[in-house]
Amino acid sequence: MLVTRAAARLCGRTTRISAARAPRPTRCYHDLGQSKFLKVSEEIRDAVATGKPVVALESTIYTHGFPYPESVALASLLESVVRVNGGVPATIGILNGVARVGLDAEELIELASTAEKKNALKVSRRDLGYICGLGLAGKPLHGGTTVSGTMMLAHMAGIKVFGTGGLGGVHRGGENSMDISADLTELGRTPVAVISSGCKSFLDIPRTLEYLETEGVCVGTFADGRQGSVDFPAFFTRDSGIKSPKVIQNEAEAAAIIYAQSKLAVSSGIHFANPVPLEQSIPKEDMDAIIEEALHLAQVEGFQGSDNTPFVLAKIKELSGGKSVVANRTLVEANVERAAKVAVELSKLEQSDKGQSDRHMPAIPETVKADHTASEVKSNLKPATEGAPRKVEKAEVLVAGSLAIDLSCDYSPLVGESTTTTTPVPQTSNPAVIGQSLGGVGHNVAIAASRVGSSVLFCSVVGDDLSGRAALSALQAENLATEGVQMLSASSGRTAQYVAINDTQKDLVVAMADMGIMELPEDKLDFEGFWEPIISRTKPRWVVADANWSPAVLAKWIAVATKHGARVAFEPVSTAKSRRLLAAIRDSDAVPNNSVSLAAPNQLELSTMYMAARERGLLESDNWFNVIDAMGIPSSGARDRLVFMTSADLVDQGIPQQSIQLLPFIPCIITKLGAQGVLLTQLLRAGDPRLTSPEASPYILSRGIGSDLVGGLYMRHFTPAAVLEQGDIVSVNGAGDTLLGVIVAGLAKGATDRQVENVLPIAQEASLRTLKSAGGVSDDLGGLGL
Repeated sequence: MLVTRAAARLCGRTTRISAARAPRPTRCYHDLGQSKFLKVSEEIRDAVATGKPVVALESTIYTHGFPYPESVALASLLESVVRVNGGVPATIGILNGVARVGLDAEELIELASTAEKKNALKVSRRDLGYICGLGLAGKPLHGGTTVSGTMMLAHMAGIKVFGTGGLGGVHRGGENSMDISADLTELGRTPVAVISSGCKSFLDIPRTLEYLETEGVCVGTFADGRQGSVDFPAFFTRDSGIKSPKVIQNEAEAAAIIYAQSKLAVSSGIHFANPVPLEQSIPKEDMDAIIEEALHLAQVEGFQGSDNTPFVLAKIKELSGGKSVVANRTLVEANVERAAKVAVELSKLEQSDKGQSDRHMPAIPETVKADHTASEVKSNLKPATEGAPRKVEKAEVLVAGSLAIDLSCDYSPLVGESTTTTTPVPQTSNPAVIGQSLGGVGHNVAIAASRVGSSVLFCSVVGDDLSGRAALSALQAENLATEGVQMLSASSGRTAQYVAINDTQKDLVVAMADMGIMELPEDKLDFEGFWEPIISRTKPRWVVADANWSPAVLAKWIAVATKHGARVAFEPVSTAKSRRLLAAIRDSDAVPNNSVSLAAPNQLELSTMYMAARERGLLESDNWFNVIDAMGIPSSGARDRLVFMTSADLVDQGIPQQSIQLLPFIPCIITKLGAQGVLLTQLLRAGDPRLTSPEASPYILSRGIGSDLVGGLYMRHFTPAAVLEQGDIVSVNGAGDTLLGVIVAGLAKGATDRQVENVLPIAQEASLRTLKSAGGVSDDLGGLGL
């Protein structure tokens, strides 16, 4: 029986994505207050480190504002609004007693679902120590952060722009009750720009503005197409009868104010009021009457303090016939959109002077000659080596990805020094053993493929600086041709660098990465004149593209590879960057028109890719359903079979289910499971010999019935090649990259492609050797027998 579309949708929407994951260790770009009490997601750390526009989003709107599951839909909408407008969303909340900056999809659902049971705390500045302390004491709680709590955590993570619904304020009668929101004092001491629709209409707006002035907070209202002076908005209505202290014309003006204030080291925040869109604004006279009645009822029924606001809002909803809810939802979306645009403008300002203020220490191996100077460079864009670079006439594998200089600084206390600490001492010089190596995901994949005997062409980009020349010299020493590496002028970008500070056990303490050169737009690179002729000449069978490229450049690599008949393998790099492939895929790119043949995510990256596909609507398209229907999965589901072929734990985490959902666009997915091994999920075309092979029979999950499109579904769990003790692991850098490099090299060998399952055990052994080797990819891969 074929799976029905309803069953397929159900499978896609009810698959649980587990929070208990064991992904491949990834590089930490930033130390933004990471501790047992605060976790900043990799995407946010990467975005802040590279100067991308980031927008903070609060979570009380989900835990205490909107009902579940409406809260989940709103969370997804607001994050999408930020991304569509060029920003990176950073939803902030408390999960199990740990403050989180940058919640992923599953974490958002977990936190938003507390609205149903009403078991989450409302967390402002005063509550952060309490909730995190209880978590440490074994009493983990969830919490939604208010404006003040979100501001504080955003500032700790380096985020400067925060979009939300409304601001707290001075309650009516606050001159006697002293009922004043912590949002106002937080604005007085935390340099974050908050964009909201003003404070709630039932508050004392004149006293709120007076209090903000006393706290030294700059307050301005977006003109929103109006001329002259404008009112400070009153949340549900555009007009309050109180003139705004300042008028802001547009997002560029707001960004300039934030930028100037940061350069002047002003420690207070900024409040930009964004009026509710005109269509949803409730007339002031109507809202005034509703508020008076709601406040009267609150007084009669004795609702005061923190209970006052929820009661009044509920009454306003009731008395307005639901219009307040519509206005609330609309203004939140409008504020977040405005915040994203402000963050984009701020990022432009900060990037514009980055080159003037940054300094960098190049890494120079001994093989670089001292007389290689920048004056030898004649043009803005050219082959990376002086003279005539060695050319690759025929490449089995082309790898397009990152190349970086890696510095590893291992803390090493002086001999005889009496110290019990294992970590470097901050704010002073520390004795260390400093090692230098060539790194970058693309580089590691290329080296691994080369060391197992494949003909490899590596394509990347470096800057015209000493680090770039050091990298090129090191590539030559590794016997990799450099003809595919573009060198950009110093004004265009600097060679990527990664610096890791480790403790005495070689565990990472903090790392800094400068990967900006990989984020350059397509017009800064020369595909048609530089890379495409190389691809046309060398005719690679496989092209491996890593996700360090910007989404547009990644899409270009895939298009160029497909144009020249190469199969494409995708290396996701990190959870944050793994989404870039899904941005390049269209619903028409489903089998048999897929442009990507293989991807090798870890389980965290797989979950992110799956969620990105859902968010883009790819898992709702007719082309997707055509492939899913053709797989022949029973409509009753396949849990027992999946458990038998993998494990109950993997099925409970949703890993095989997620990989199946992505197969219509990526027909071969190799999921790296760390200590649990590797899961191969592959779509077999009609006529594939494995469909009738007795040896393959245990791994055939389903067979297509009467389909010329799909022959069946192959799934196989490969246990680890060996289990290493912690002391046997020398370095985790490059293990996953080695796996992919050897797999692609094996598939590209010979006249016809080999089957993935025959290459995977060899790749696992190669990855194991890298784990036991210092300095990236193991040198001992030559005898693996590809």
